[in-house]
Amino acid sequence: MSQDDIREETTPAAEAKNTPEASSNPEEQDMNQQLAEAQKKVQDFMEGWQRERAEFANYKRRVERDMKDIRQNATFGVLNNLLPIIDDFDRAFSNTPDDLQGHAWLEGVTLIQRKFQKLLEDQQIEVIDPVGEPFDPNLHEAVGMEPSDTVESGHVVMTLQKGYRWGDRVLRSALVKVAP
Repeated sequence: MSQDDIREETTPAAEAKNTPEASSNPEEQDMNQQLAEAQKKVQDFMEGWQRERAEFANYKRRVERDMKDIRQNATFGVLNNLLPIIDDFDRAFSNTPDDLQGHAWLEGVTLIQRKFQKLLEDQQIEVIDPVGEPFDPNLHEAVGMEPSDTVESGHVVMTLQKGYRWGDRVLRSALVKVAP
């Protein structure tokens, strides 16, 4: 072999012939093409899998939020149904005859009423009794107006029925009379 033959083999063109992309071997080119296609499929599958995984995580959060809302709405309904019972207890105790004071039966009923009050406290339910506060249509329902020397105009004069709030939701608006 001559010196020129050796130089010819080590030229950049000869080196390019030996690289996989520029191979003149059709089988090698076909394998490189198949490898590139397989890598693209892997990338597509990976992206699809990641997308589905993110969609599933979003679905899971949405279902958890919906379940929480369903539980809250069910609790809201049950608590709302208990409020008239609590009102009845309050009315009964405010009209208890003097001869029943200290009676064992009345003390037992008082304990039942306290259990209802504890239930409301455990659920973080606040009583809305706004006497003297400014009228707020989000929390109060005005059923009439009554002049007052002690309360400013636009403020609540009397609460006819207590309202209840559960967090930021109003279970029942307070029925009030407002100073004109």
